[in-house]
Amino acid sequence: MSTPRRLQSNTIPDRYTQRFRTLKREFQQLEYFCKGTLLKRMMKCGKAQCACRHDPAKRHGPYFEWTYKAKGKTVNVKLTRNMMPLFRAAAHQYRKLRSLLNRLETLSQTVLRYQAKLAQSADRD
Repeated sequence: MSTPRRLQSNTIPDRYTQRFRTLKREFQQLEYFCKGTLLKRMMKCGKAQCACRHDPAKRHGPYFEWTYKAKGKTVNVKLTRNMMPLFRAAAHQYRKLRSLLNRLETLSQTVLRYQAKLAQSADRD
């Protein structure tokens, strides 16, 4: 036999509220973040006699870059080897932020749909 409707309406919002609070705490724990792509490149130079032109193993580098879009344009920022871990961590934090924001949005939509159903049933009573 199914659970009475009143029991379900009391337990579901508490569960959603607790999950929302947990996600908000995760949100507060985020560190600095940045979007974009981190690249490690090995380059060919323009000299015809240089070994890099014919042998990929002898290319120059590595050179590190952070690439992102700003106002519809691609921006490339050269990084040193020591800067790379800092930007890698920031890019990871950005992915974490996006994931967290998606989960908060999905949960919010679920709660809003639930509250709309409750309001609709209250209008009928």
